[in-house]
Order: sequence, then structure tokens, then C-alpha cells
Amino acid sequence: MRSVPLSPTRLVRRASMLMMACASMAVLSAGAARAERLAFVLNSADATISEFDIDTHQEIRRVSVLREPHHTAPTPDGKYLLVGDTAGNMLFFLDAVTGARVKQIPVADPYQLQFSPDGRFFTVAGLARNQVDIYDAADYHLLHRIHVDAMPSHMNYAPDSSVVYVSLQDTGKLTAIETATGNVLWTSDVGSTPAGVLWHNGQILVGVMGTSYVAAVDPTDGHIARKIEMAPGPHNLFVSPDQKHLYVTCRASGIIERLDWDTLNVVQSYHVAGGPDDIVFAPDGKMWATLRWRQHVAIIDPTSGEITGTIRTGRSPHGIWLNTNQPLLHLSLADRPALPTP
Repeated sequence: MRSVPLSPTRLVRRASMLMMACASMAVLSAGAARAERLAFVLNSADATISEFDIDTHQEIRRVSVLREPHHTAPTPDGKYLLVGDTAGNMLFFLDAVTGARVKQIPVADPYQLQFSPDGRFFTVAGLARNQVDIYDAADYHLLHRIHVDAMPSHMNYAPDSSVVYVSLQDTGKLTAIETATGNVLWTSDVGSTPAGVLWHNGQILVGVMGTSYVAAVDPTDGHIARKIEMAPGPHNLFVSPDQKHLYVTCRASGIIERLDWDTLNVVQSYHVAGGPDDIVFAPDGKMWATLRWRQHVAIIDPTSGEITGTIRTGRSPHGIWLNTNQPLLHLSLADRPALPTP
């Protein structure tokens, strides 16, 4: 079949179409590259997850869940971000790179969730059902269900994964549970309305919201070795990327406290109105904090304490995670064993 030469006008039109197609492909490629640096924010009151470009702070999409997402847990291999939908009794798996919703499995009341340092166990605190569930992390089948009294809130593991420590928000207690058997080793009074739990340098730190202190607890028997005074309402605890400081969000008083790693003394206070709750650290060193009562994320310079920007979210933003961070960053890095090889 004989080809027909194109007229100059059609040649120009075809060249323009080709250039437009190449430009579109470039935009898509750039978008894909940006999507690899995502911030995930759980909007508890909207039943959605906002995904933001870390560099531009622009919201890329909102992923719908069922009823009430609160907390996240990256899988030990870094492939997925797990999101617990408490009232929906569902665990969602999001691709940690693209943010796409991959699958979901039914799990009872997954309020707080965490993998053990060795990657063998996956523990869920069921705040509304007064139960702690320990799963096999390989296939998520239930190993142990421990009924507690009442309102299991936050948790953290011993470095060797043998024990998980869970705060019981409504009873003012901390409980220690053996992960292999599900046996309760001890339960101890720590103060009114305990929340965040962090293993740090051989002791357990507990944010006690109904007080003005973080309790430093002896892991052998649960007695309080020290009360670290700070702003009212200490809620949750986080490790700085350089492992030189700890951060405590005092949600009720609108303050984030920075603690010295060794002495645990408060060295700096950040005034962040709107109920600072969970925090993460971006690659540029800035601290991102969800503001539960303001429908925003605050971006804070940890050196100066200046709030350099805010990002609007859905209602009641709670859990936050950046896919540029290493899994299990909430664990004390000095105590954490190496992650299992994928």
C-alpha cells in the first residue's frame, strides 16, 4: 500500500500532538516521583486518610475507609502502612510508596497497633472492647486475646519482643503482657489517664494525661522510679531522628516538650495551639504535628520552635506517618534490635 505524504499543516499538527504527549508523560513521571514522598494523615472524624506531598505540602488524594481511623503501623518490611479503623473493625493495607489502598482484613477494634521489634508479633489495643489482641505477624491469625480493665490505649515492647506494655486509660494503670503466652505479668498504678508508652534506656516512660508528669516505670515490677515534671496533660512520646532528644505532646495544654535523651529533663517547650497529638519528622528536619482540634498539621522548626507552616486536613487528624521514615521509629533506637530481612 502506497503511503501518502503528509501536508506541512498535518506535520505541524502531529508534531504538536507528540510534544503534548511527551509533556503529559513528563508530568505523570514527576507526579509519580513526588508520590514516593508521602505524608499520611488519619482524619478520625471524617473516616478518611489524607495523603500529602511532603515537599509541596499539597494534598494529593483522600482515601476513604469505613468509620473511624486512629493509628498506623508500617509493616517490618516497609511495603505497607497499616491503618486501624476502630468502629469499622477493619485493618487497611496501604502501599507505602504509592498510597494506594491494597487490601483489608477484619480485626476487632484496632485502635492502637504495633509490630514487635523482631517482627514476629502484631499487637492491637482494643480501646472500646477492653481487650488486647496478639496476632502472628506472618498471617495475622489471632494468638492471644487478653481482657483488661479498662480502655487499653497505647503500647510499646521490650527490646527483645518478650513483653508488651499497655496503658489502661480508664483505670490509671500500666500492664505488662508476655507476648509468647498472653499472660499478664503485672499491672501497676501510674496515675490518672495514662496514654503514650515508650521503652527508653531500660525503663518504660508513660505519658499520664491527667497529671503534669511522665512516669518512668521499672519494667520488672511496674513501680514508678521517677516522675518527670512537665506541662499538664502529657499524652504521647516520640524519638528524635538524631537520638538526642525525646518529644512529649501535652495535648490538653497545647505544648510539646523536648527532653534531653540522657537526663530526661525538659530543655525546650513549644507552644502549639489546637491539641498537638502525634508527631513525625520530615527529611528536612522539621517536625510535623497533628492538631486534633484544629483540622490542621503544624510544621515546626525544632531548633527555633517557630511554626513555619500549617496544612489543612480533615476533621480530627490523629495518626500521621511519612514514608520517608524508617519503620518502627517510635521505638527507642538505642534499644531496638535489627529489623528482620524481608
